[in-house]
Amino acid sequence: MCPDALHAHVSILSVDDHPLIREGLAALIATEPNMQVVGEAGNGEEAIEQYRTLRPDIVLMDLVMPVMDGLDAARAILDEFPDARIIMLTTYDGDEDIYRALDVGARGYLLKSMLRKDVLNVIRTVRAGGRGIPPDVAMKLAEFTPRAALTPRETEILKLIAKGCTNPEVARILGRTEGTIKVHVKNILQKLEASDRTEAVMLAVQRGFIRAG
Repeated sequence: MCPDALHAHVSILSVDDHPLIREGLAALIATEPNMQVVGEAGNGEEAIEQYRTLRPDIVLMDLVMPVMDGLDAARAILDEFPDARIIMLTTYDGDEDIYRALDVGARGYLLKSMLRKDVLNVIRTVRAGGRGIPPDVAMKLAEFTPRAALTPRETEILKLIAKGCTNPEVARILGRTEGTIKVHVKNILQKLEASDRTEAVMLAVQRGFIRAG
């Protein structure tokens, strides 16, 4: 990697549905003379429009947002602009999240809890053409073993289970028979290698299939 590339000017599009996060990133980036936030967006659809207009060097993209999430927005931008450099910025460190982000084509993956130097180093590395994967994230990725993906229906059922719904309640909400729900739950347990519903929810949250809360 050319050393000069690490110090080249970097234009950045900041995408996050929380204004305070965007303000914090802007303040951090403003401390670097060769970096500049040239635009902001609060959801994935806005991010796509902003990218088309601004063509920034780097996109810092939140993973979970309303209207359109970060993965869908990243996919859309990369379909239209294959050379786009996108770094996913998130609170989630589930190995499934990391894998999906990089599989879509993201060049880096940052946790919002990471130190200032980690954020700036990843931005510089990705701008220079490299992959921005901090050691903690790389370790998670190295441990990742591709698993059978949950279907949309299984994910929907698991989200209801996470809210405390019983099988009969899930069946009523989804308009299915209790027997059908039991079959789905059995498949969920097998795919997640979980011994019961509680462990299935815990594993699904850890791996990024569903969100806590």
